[in-house]
Amino acid sequence: MKKYRAIIIDDERNVREVLELLLSQFCKEVEVVALASSAAEGRELLKKHFIDFIFLDISMPKEDGFTFLTTIPKENYSIIFVTAFEVYALRALKASAIDYLLKPVSPQDLVEAVNKASHYHEQRQAGLHDKQIYQESLDNLNENIRRTSKNISKITVSEQFGFQIINTSDIVYLEADSNYTLLHLNGSKNILATRTLGDFEKILEQPEFFRIHKSVLINLNYLKAYSSYQGNMVTLHDGTTLNISRRRLNDFREAIQHLTKSLD
Repeated sequence: MKKYRAIIIDDERNVREVLELLLSQFCKEVEVVALASSAAEGRELLKKHFIDFIFLDISMPKEDGFTFLTTIPKENYSIIFVTAFEVYALRALKASAIDYLLKPVSPQDLVEAVNKASHYHEQRQAGLHDKQIYQESLDNLNENIRRTSKNISKITVSEQFGFQIINTSDIVYLEADSNYTLLHLNGSKNILATRTLGDFEKILEQPEFFRIHKSVLINLNYLKAYSSYQGNMVTLHDGTTLNISRRRLNDFREAIQHLTKSLD
């Protein structure tokens, strides 16, 4: 079994100690070499130890997790955030490819996060996954969390062999494909993402995105026309026509009121 060396940085002593205990019980591949109560202590530990994983609290006094990351070569480590953040911040975390754990940490979530982090860590080490893209994903997460607007501006889309960062404004519509989602992008190649459509609906919970059908989520900014002739249909700017389910029709009409008054 491959071993990974880790540090835990969190200003709450009980969180540090419980997380260390859970890792020793449920993630034998992770060896916790040290604990830190602040970002400053964490930096000193990185100078003393060779580290693979950093379990990092986002909200800490004096210096938060993202400020800490600006002071280290973050692309060299696998970051797993440990947070009790508000709903919007959780949306930003879900919109990234960065692993995170909610306080109080459950063993199941911990195992899943470590498995995912290990997978991407090995890909980066083997050169199959660009370290620069990982760094950009961390920067994108920081940008989304600190935005005054609560809308998500960029998302990191996980694929089978890595991930891509895309602007939400470039998404024309999303289409369910079993446990995957096909993203149709404006002027770009489509992306098959390893997330369900339901996951994307929670991330893109903002006015311009609307689920017209159990298998389709559209960006209303690309809406060109609506017709009830021979069924309820929308036409997008690229000429794509899509069905609106009957139970979603009234909600759809309400959603587009801020775009047009022609349906009143």
